[in-house]
This record gives sequence, C-alpha cells and structure tokens, in this order.
Amino acid sequence: MADNTNEIREQKIIPVNIESEMKKSFMQYAMSVIIERALPDIRDGLKPVHRRILYAMYELGFTPDKAYRKCATTVGEVLGKFHPHGDAAVYDSLVRMAQDFSLRHILIDGHGNFGSRDGDPAAAMRYTEARLSKMAMEMLTDINKDTVDFKPNFDEHEMEPVVLPSRFPNLLVNGSSGIAVGMATNIPPHNLGEVIDGIIKIIDNPDISLDELMKTIKGPDFPTAGIIVGRQGIREAYRTGKGRITLRAETVIEQVSSTKQRIIVTELPYQVNKARLIEKIAELVKEKRIEGIADLRDESGREEPVRIVIDLKKDANANVVLNLLYKNTQMQDTFSVNMLAIVETEDKKYEPRIVNLRQAIDYYIKHQEDVIIRRTKFDLDKAEARAHILEGLKIALDHLDEVIKIIRNSKTEADAKQGLMDSFGLSEKQSQAIVDMRLGRLTGLEREKIENEYRELLERIKYFKDVLANESMVLKIIKDELTVIKEKYADERRTKIIADEDEIDIEDLIQEEESAITLTHFGYIKRMPADTYKSQKRGGKGIIGLSTREEDFVENLFTASTHHFLLFFTNKGKVHRLKAYEIPEGSRQAKGTAIVNLLQLDADEKVTTVIPVAEYKEDSYLIMATKHGLIKKTKLMEYDNIRKGGLTGVALRENDELIDVKLTDGDKDIILVTRNGMSIRFNENDVRPVGRVAQGVIGVKLEDDDSVIGMEVCCNDPYLLVVTEKGFGKRTELEEYKVQSRGGKGILTYRVTEKTGKVVGMKLVDDNDDIMLISQDGTIIRMNVDDISVLGRATQGVTLMRVGEGNNVACIAKIVPETDSEDDNEE
Repeated sequence: MADNTNEIREQKIIPVNIESEMKKSFMQYAMSVIIERALPDIRDGLKPVHRRILYAMYELGFTPDKAYRKCATTVGEVLGKFHPHGDAAVYDSLVRMAQDFSLRHILIDGHGNFGSRDGDPAAAMRYTEARLSKMAMEMLTDINKDTVDFKPNFDEHEMEPVVLPSRFPNLLVNGSSGIAVGMATNIPPHNLGEVIDGIIKIIDNPDISLDELMKTIKGPDFPTAGIIVGRQGIREAYRTGKGRITLRAETVIEQVSSTKQRIIVTELPYQVNKARLIEKIAELVKEKRIEGIADLRDESGREEPVRIVIDLKKDANANVVLNLLYKNTQMQDTFSVNMLAIVETEDKKYEPRIVNLRQAIDYYIKHQEDVIIRRTKFDLDKAEARAHILEGLKIALDHLDEVIKIIRNSKTEADAKQGLMDSFGLSEKQSQAIVDMRLGRLTGLEREKIENEYRELLERIKYFKDVLANESMVLKIIKDELTVIKEKYADERRTKIIADEDEIDIEDLIQEEESAITLTHFGYIKRMPADTYKSQKRGGKGIIGLSTREEDFVENLFTASTHHFLLFFTNKGKVHRLKAYEIPEGSRQAKGTAIVNLLQLDADEKVTTVIPVAEYKEDSYLIMATKHGLIKKTKLMEYDNIRKGGLTGVALRENDELIDVKLTDGDKDIILVTRNGMSIRFNENDVRPVGRVAQGVIGVKLEDDDSVIGMEVCCNDPYLLVVTEKGFGKRTELEEYKVQSRGGKGILTYRVTEKTGKVVGMKLVDDNDDIMLISQDGTIIRMNVDDISVLGRATQGVTLMRVGEGNNVACIAKIVPETDSEDDNEE
C-alpha cells in the first residue's frame, strides 16, 4: 500500500473526493455563467455579450455618423477579440438590440431584416448591416477618459471594459431578461424621461418615499405599448424587486351596424407573438371555446404595426367576447418582475442580488459619481500636464535669446535639453517641448495665444479641483447631464396604466371641475370643460360642437363634476355606472370614445339617459318614465352596488323603452310631455316606491300615435321650455299646468303643426339659465333662456334655431350660465 502511495506521488497524481470536486467545479461553472453571460450589470444594465458588441463597434468606428457596415464584420470582431462563444449567440444579441419592439430605446441602428413581432427571424448576418445608435453613443461617452476599469480578454491579447460609463440608466430604461444557473432576471423597460426625473428627485431629496417616487416613475413603459391593469403589482415590484404585472392588449369596439360589432386590437402585451396569438384565437373558435366570432384577420402594416380585426356575429356581445379573449389568450398576459442584477460588493467582488427600484437607482447614481470623479481626475491630469508645458514655453519666450544660444551651441538634441534644464530649472518634458517648438511660435501673436491658453487652463484646473472636493457639484453635474439626455431622447409614455377593479380609487388624484358631457346617437361619448361654448343670441347658426360620423348626431348633453357618479340607463331598462372622470376627455371637434368601450352593452342596446349622482342618500329616489307612459319610483340606494355588467334598472313591457330618469326627494311634482304636444303634472306621492326590477304604473294615457318624449321634476324653475323638431320653441309659465292625478290624458302644451314638427325636448328653466340646442348634424347653439319668448300653453312658439332641409333638432340641454358671455353670434 505504501509503495502504491509513493508511486502515485511520484507521478504527481493527487487523490480527491469526487463529490467535493463536483461541487467545487459546478459552483465555479455556475458563477461563471451567472457573472460572465446571463445577468446584467446593475451599473450599465448590459450583459457581457451586449457590452462587447457595443465596444467592438465603437472601436471599429461603426458610429451613427458613418455608413452602415455588415453585421458579419461586427460578429467576427466580437468573436475574435472578446466573446469566444458561438456566432449565433452574438448575432442574436445584436439583433435584439436593433428591434424597436424589444428595446424601449434601440442601441443598434439596423439596416435590413431584423425580425418581426410575428416571430420571423432576422436575415443572415451576411445580408444585414448595422451601426451604433445615438443612444448607444451615450453609453460609451468618455470611455477613453479612464472612467471605467478595463480587464484582459480571454487570451490576454486585448483589453475590454468591465462596465460602460452609461450616461443614462439603461438597466431601467431598456430592461433585461436572462436565465442563469438556478436563477433568472426579468426587468421591465421604463420611460426615459420618468426615470431621469425620478433620479433627480432622489438626488434632491434622498429621503423620498416610494409613494412619492411612484408619482414620477409611474410604472414600466413597454416598447409595444399596451395596458397595465392595476398598480399593486407595480408597487410590490418596486418595493421588493419582485412582483407580477398584468398586461392587456389595447382594443377598440366598433359598431358596424345596429346589430353587429367588431373588436380591433391595436396594441399587444410585451413580447407576445402576434402570429401565434391569431392562431390561438382561431383554434379557440374552431373548438367552440369562444363563440360569437364571425371572422378574424390581420390587417397590420407599416402604418399600423398591430391591427387585428375580429368581426362578431349578429347580436354577439363584444365585451363578453373580449373578456373570453383576455381569459384564454395572451391578449392578457402577466409580466413577472424579478430585478436580479450583478452588484459589486464592498470587497470588490461581484455577486447576483435582487434589488428594488430605489436600490437600482442608488447603484446607478453611485456609478455616475465614480465616472464623473474619474473623468475629472483624467481631465485635471491632462490640464496640469499641458499647463506644465506652457509654463516651460513661457519661460523660453521670456529668455528667447539665451534659449536660442543654448540650442545653437549644443552638439545634440540631448545636450540642448540638458542645457535648458540646467539653465532654467526646467523639467525634461518642458525642455523637450521647447526643443520641438517651431520657429513660427516665436511671434508675438503666438506668445499671446500661449498666455491665453495658460489662463484658461488655470481656470479649468481650479474647476476640476472644486468638483473633486465637493460632492454636491458632482451630483449637480449628474443632474445636468441627465437633463440634457432627457431633452434629446425622451418621448411620451406608451403604456397606459389603469386601475384594477379591486384596487383603491384614484379619485384623490383627479381635479374636481365642472364638465360638459355629450353622447351621440351611435354611442360616442366625450368629456369637455363646461365653458367650451359661449352664449349666443337666439336665432344664431351655432358652432360645431363635435365631429360626428356620417348619419350620427348628438342625443344627450349634460353637465357634471368629474367626481360624480354617472348612472347610464339604457333603452332596455338596464343601468350601468362610471365616475365622470372615467369618461375620456376630448376637444370640441373630437368625435369621442364609443360608449361600448366603457360599458358592457348588448349589440342592440343603447344608452338613452345619463344622470349624475353626487352621493347616495336614503331619502333620494329615482323617477323613471317609459315611452309608453309608465312611471316608476325607486329608492336611489337600490342602485348603489352596480356590477361591471350592469343591473336591471326597470322591468319593461314588450316594445316599451325607458326614455328618462330623474333624481328626486320623494315629494316633488312630476311633469311629462308627449311628442304630440300633450302634458300632465302630478305629485310623485301618487307613485308609491317599488323595487328595482318592478315595472311601475301608468303616468299618462297616450293616443295610439303618441309617445312620451321627456320628464321633469318641478322645483324652483318658473317656466316649462318646449322645443320642436324644426327649431321652434317657447317658454310657458309653470302655473298654467295644474296638478292632476296621474294616469290621465293631460292638457295641451304645444300646438304641433307641419311647420313646427313634433315636440323633441322639454326642460324646466328660469331667466338665468342657459340652454343648448343640438341638431342631428352635430351643430350646437347656446343661448340664454331670457332671450326666449314667454307664451301660452296652446301657442306655436318662435324660431330658436335655424335648421336646414333634412336636418332636425335632436335634443336640448340646460347649462349653468356664464358671467362673461358674448353678445355677438359666433360662426
């Protein structure tokens, strides 16, 4: 046994335990993969392969101001000098940095086929060309000023940077994803402007809270836009470094006809393959797991990178189909945030570490401080070296004759240098500079240039020393340089963030203000400031209130605070609810947003009445009137909990429709007006309160060709205003309408003729009110009620609005008057 041991030692074979050796070898391999391949550095947000590609292109001179160069050249350079792995790995990494649907700000400016959202691969590297983007140059700025450490490459024949200066926070702006041995990273991209503003906030206030920081950095901002649903996942990711963010496709529901709708997908969640998504939807339709889809096609192109059109079958509910698509396809996806990056430890080693948002920014600020200090030291050394030379040149110019004599009498250049050093106490570098000086620099003008340069250098040296001695100056430089980058490259946020239904309301962030809200016949709704329109005299032509589609016209216009609830009652008797601020704001000429994108409506369902509710009270009631003359009273509290799909607001008889709803205190007079000019006034105590799904009782008896067109609750307004199809109208004193029992035929309120047309609107008003008349072509006129004549019940009225041939008044609305109204007609 001893002989065998001696023999083993003589052969230099050392016995080891195979288990411990495997552990040791695997750990070394694992750490090599983690540090050198799979995870990004927290300072520049790059993995080694990406850093090597950018640095190799920089060294080759493939900059934005030069022509594109073959990608094969870049890949060969990277493989030969820095990255001894497969060419496919290098080229794939290069391709990703050139894809505007992968990176928020591309680092490679590609020319040729670099892949698509459908998962198509890039063309071979021998066909494609590339150069550095302008943003990539910001990553490499000042790299030659000793701002970062360099290390030997794999064969120690070249030097490569350990990290790039990264003048913008690339880790957060472009994000990163990768899988190492036993760990993975998944950092979402962000908006450049928001991140830079967040960094500046932290520099100005190091004690800033996460909630305050999130007012600036609102959440990830993906290059493919889309929608983030809910803020809780974002907050958790920012607080701990881990979280789940729900992403949803951007969709629009279009009304094709009265019974058919279509869903148009315009944006997809990040990294969702469009072609595979369409295949998945087609598969679900084929398997009948999703019903209601008639046709599916991809209309994407250069102008619209994503446009998936989903035609629905007749009477299919678009919102139901959309929810099924969210549930069963990647139209709704989850982005699992895992902010894992390589961090430098205190003992100058590198290890993977999960960081939260604040830590990621703090590490970046620390890196920038180090870059600026090293750059300043480099510039200081260069300035001091140049000043040293200039001091020698000044001495030579001050003793010019003697310097020339020494040089002339010296046998060699070395003797001349030594003579100058001995005579004037110059250094070797100063002496060399004097010996090398051309005769042309002996002129007076050149002497002045040297003195001016020397003064400027002294000022720069003083500045550099101040920077090195003052941390606040370093932080100010960081802020100034980031602000410049923001001004050059920042763009608008692409990804929208909407609140999840289960999350806290964001009402505190919404400014309370009065708004005018319009709803058109085809269901387009928008919100505008209430003072968008100025008052006009009666008889004017009006101004264009919105741009409508052909054959569309405005049906409802009302005012509400942005914090009010809006109850949407439909012709089918259902009720939906939104906050006023949830209605998208639009300009006066804008068409608005289709109401079907906000409410879950059936294909043949239409919103007929919208009423604002400030708060739910026990003693408040909703009075509802139907087309066939039924009236119903229900406590407002019964409509407090309205689910997303809506509730039954009133049970309707066959062929009947809900035409109006009013909010009351339970003890008011109600007045109904019919299309043929009849009216009835009764006290609402004649109508006992019933449940939410009850039908109601008869309010007015109608002739066969008549129907109810409006209802009002009598309060303090002294006049009843009635308007007809042809723009005629009048005010009548409310006292002329005596209180009757409900259920009668009522009394005449307007003498309807062929000239005036049928009655289309009625409002209770006083002298200080403003009203709006809206025609079918979208024209709006606003006037003060005081300009409208007061006439008896059975009269014809006066012209309020001139309507052309084939155009009629659609509806009227009462508006709060303005103090600075205009007297002149406005075109």
